[in-house]
Amino acid sequence: MAHPRSGFPRNSPGFTLIEVMVVVAIVAILAAIALPNYQEHVRRSKRTEAQGLLMEAAQFMQRYYSANDRYTAVAGDTGVESEQKKGAKSLLPDRLQQSPVSGAATYTITVFARDTPPSYTLRATRTGSMRGDRCGTLTLSGLGVRDMEDEVAGLVTTDCWK
Repeated sequence: MAHPRSGFPRNSPGFTLIEVMVVVAIVAILAAIALPNYQEHVRRSKRTEAQGLLMEAAQFMQRYYSANDRYTAVAGDTGVESEQKKGAKSLLPDRLQQSPVSGAATYTITVFARDTPPSYTLRATRTGSMRGDRCGTLTLSGLGVRDMEDEVAGLVTTDCWK
């Protein structure tokens, strides 16, 4: 039997506009919750990769010190940041200078070493898609101290170094 005004059958298959709008609203709510969580998961994954690279670079620096009795490329370096010297080549091999090792860099790894007293600090500076990351620049000292620079207020080191 047809509906008196429209001429369509009353029990026609399909969805009403209200049913479609309810489904669209549910999908929008799920996307609003899931997308930021996914993006934070990706950022945390990239941070973890950079932290692993910092640890590898620290091992490299310890081996370098064992072989050369210094953390600097030139004996007697008083602590001028070697990366900022004109023409200075980094002590770190190419594979330890960016994270990820291949592809677009999300962190650049630099070493700041000094001979007196013998020490170094490794820095993972945000770049590319991680430029706005809340954890800032990650640092690792020769004593194993993990820290952050330029982080958002309220964060502690353990929030970003896991």
